[in-house]
Amino acid sequence: MRSFALVALLALLWGGSYPLLKLAVETIPPMTVVAIRSLVGGLFLLALLGPRIRLFADVSSGASLRALSIQSAFNCIIPWILVAHAMREIDAGLASILNSLSPIFIFLITALITRHEAVTARKGVGVVLGLSGVLAIVGLDALENVGTKTVAELACVAGSLSYAIAGVIGVRFAKVTPLVPAAGTTLLAAAVMIPLALLLEHPWNATPSMRSLLAVLASAILSTGLAMVVYFKLLATVGSIAMSSQAYLRIVVGVGLGIAFLGERPTTSMWIGLCLVVAGVVAMTLPSRKPASITRPSP
Repeated sequence: MRSFALVALLALLWGGSYPLLKLAVETIPPMTVVAIRSLVGGLFLLALLGPRIRLFADVSSGASLRALSIQSAFNCIIPWILVAHAMREIDAGLASILNSLSPIFIFLITALITRHEAVTARKGVGVVLGLSGVLAIVGLDALENVGTKTVAELACVAGSLSYAIAGVIGVRFAKVTPLVPAAGTTLLAAAVMIPLALLLEHPWNATPSMRSLLAVLASAILSTGLAMVVYFKLLATVGSIAMSSQAYLRIVVGVGLGIAFLGERPTTSMWIGLCLVVAGVVAMTLPSRKPASITRPSP
């Protein structure tokens, strides 16, 4: 039950990032938003880490600069750039479906390549149920325009694949306090994103509104800082496949926010989708009677 709660919390933190980022990019260039988000989020995590910052120097802990750099590339830099550009071209509904492919990628990578955790039939059923629920909630009509914005669609899928790779290799940090990889990967992302934003967007020409600034700060603290801690905690305790189930719950979060704040009314297909998503997440996160150990995949 605790695992399910953490998955739901991660879905809430990451699901809530979409409306926050939507407000942020109203008056702040997208790459600049990502740069601010990663920098502020990283500094927030560094403050939480406090004296334990010395753990960065402990290469034997698994939190080496090389490991953190690889994790940052797949979990932050590559997908954030790809998805940011894709969202300019495709509808939110289609983007939600394409962003929900990570659990499938993780399941296949784990089953066919790394085998770092048990791949059971129940988890496989959970992956299928979850994706079916996403399709029911978002609606099959979101797939009508597939192929019209091929580059953006492929970028979104590539972003999901990048997230999946990060989810698989991220278990190498299982023996380190989650704050270490969370702070390290986020700050490394900032080190890359800040020069890119300065070079490509000239943010000094922007005139950000107060609500855009507040939105990007909230995204940095909640959807980046706190979310990263929960993310690495889940990787260390339940593994890659169970952690990835939050990708399905994010859709539920988005729908819930629409109902709560935008006056949207849930349809029958949404209720059916909600049940399928919850069933899928439970199947993916429910611990086995004999919990299998999670091994660290080779770098």
